[in-house]
Amino acid sequence: MTRARTVDVLVVGAGPAGLTLAARLAGAGAGRVEVLEREQDAGGAPRHCHHGGFGGLLRPWLAGPAYARLAVEAAVAAGATVRTGVTATGWAGPLSLETTSPAGLERITARAVVLATGARERPRSARLVPGSRPAGVLTTGELQQSVHLYGQEVGRRAVVVGAEPVARHAVRTLRRAGAEAVAQVTEHSRGIAVPGVPLLRATTVVELRGRGRLSGVAVRHEDGRSGVLACDTVVFTGDWIPDHELARRGGIALDPGTRGPCVDASFRTSAPGVFAVGNALHGVERAAAAAAEGAAASAAVLARLSGAPWPEPGPPLVVRAPLVWVSPNRLTGTAGRPLLLRSGEPLTGPVVTVAQDGRLLWRRRFPGRVPPWRSLRLPPGWTDRVDRGGGPVVVTAG
Repeated sequence: MTRARTVDVLVVGAGPAGLTLAARLAGAGAGRVEVLEREQDAGGAPRHCHHGGFGGLLRPWLAGPAYARLAVEAAVAAGATVRTGVTATGWAGPLSLETTSPAGLERITARAVVLATGARERPRSARLVPGSRPAGVLTTGELQQSVHLYGQEVGRRAVVVGAEPVARHAVRTLRRAGAEAVAQVTEHSRGIAVPGVPLLRATTVVELRGRGRLSGVAVRHEDGRSGVLACDTVVFTGDWIPDHELARRGGIALDPGTRGPCVDASFRTSAPGVFAVGNALHGVERAAAAAAEGAAASAAVLARLSGAPWPEPGPPLVVRAPLVWVSPNRLTGTAGRPLLLRSGEPLTGPVVTVAQDGRLLWRRRFPGRVPPWRSLRLPPGWTDRVDRGGGPVVVTAG
């Protein structure tokens, strides 16, 4: 039997974005604010990230588990209800979600729904790496959970596929578990090297070998050289994708670049009353950036609760190669905070241009080198010059 309940705001996902938003809303008197988390503990990915840097400039030593604990405590102290072990399985209506938990089935209807479902690394299968299916093939998240949450052994010799900041944390976690990182492999011509670990640039993993347990990875360099790296563990890092299944089931429009829900600058999706925040929108940004989006979304959610109308979609923001996405990706009014922009390849001193229907809206050169794993932040002042009835707003970099 399905139990029916109502709340004022239902937040799906208890990571930095969802918890920060819930704390703001509950503290502002938004009524019953409920946060659902499918894991057994709230806090999101920081729970198993044992490196520092989560406290920003004020507390740079703060590690992920402590950061997660403080975020949960702040939401609860503000008056929000945080429920763990609860999975949202589908939609029963425009603002109604079906959930399952050890307590049974529920149908929860809210005045506003917020998707804060976060992002995940694409596993080996999604990256189309051929070979057998041996044990010892992990993503960074799986590695960190195995080591930090469950104390499991992960092998002795590991290859890390990736050379972005998260790869450093993968190497650090492997060493903590007693494994040696024998190589890093990246298909890019540049990447972040970890001291003591050989970095193979412009190199692709073409096959996983081994039966029962991984025995090696076959690699090929862009100049045609090939070989096999002997290992019993491989960790695929980076290549994040928003956890968008719930949005897709609800018929919410997804952006082809971010692969997350399309949103305007107030985090409103294509479905009236449904918002999306944090890494559910665009893959991984730092926890502080996701939390800042949660905080920024509170004003729009409160306005919705007060009866504010849902705007028309507005013109889309689109990017041209080598850019891969921009967020937000719809404009229904003047943006109040910077827009995030990501490239698929390294850029050096890029000139970013924003135009609509052949009309230049904004142009600026960004100094220095911009790697693919770091977002540019576009100041929002130009958004008040967008024609809301015009064509797409096009962002380019050259």
